[in-house]
Amino acid sequence: MSNNNTIVGHKIKGLRESKNLTIEEVAERSGLTVEQISSIESDQNLPSLGPLIKIARALGVRLGTFMDDSDALGPVVCRAADRERETSISFSNDATDARKHMEYHPLAQQKAGRHMEPFVIDINPEESPEFQLSAHEGEEFIYVMQGEVEIVYGKDTYNLKEGDSIFYDSIVKHHVHGAPGKSAKILAVVYIPF
Repeated sequence: MSNNNTIVGHKIKGLRESKNLTIEEVAERSGLTVEQISSIESDQNLPSLGPLIKIARALGVRLGTFMDDSDALGPVVCRAADRERETSISFSNDATDARKHMEYHPLAQQKAGRHMEPFVIDINPEESPEFQLSAHEGEEFIYVMQGEVEIVYGKDTYNLKEGDSIFYDSIVKHHVHGAPGKSAKILAVVYIPF
């Protein structure tokens, strides 16, 4: 597996083409711009999960479809040693922003028919994070394994340190990032009803 970012973009493009949809149609259905869709399909940089979830909805598939390796029906075990060797998926702050501030390590790529997406996420430090809030259906649970994170949720900002957790409805506009100048490692579980 050379680059998961390319694989995700390639899968999105393949799904769109298999459904005979134009980029313009997917943009209209998802509420994203044609430029954002085109960038996601062809570029190395992926947006945050919000836009990907909107594209999944527009294509009528689960978010996990973009990241699936194979379809295991039973339990899926993800060993720490395997996770360290595998290429992560990097997301930028925005669908058109090339700066990578988060590296996602999927924990259940092989699980077929899943509704939860568990990740270990490495958050790189930024002195003054710039971000766009996103909203999508579902729920998110975040547990801080190392470091410090800020979560903007609606009009509130929550500062979480190692051992802290938060559970929230994703329909409220939100953004997860490192506290200014701090790096972090979090466990995030995203639930998206299908």
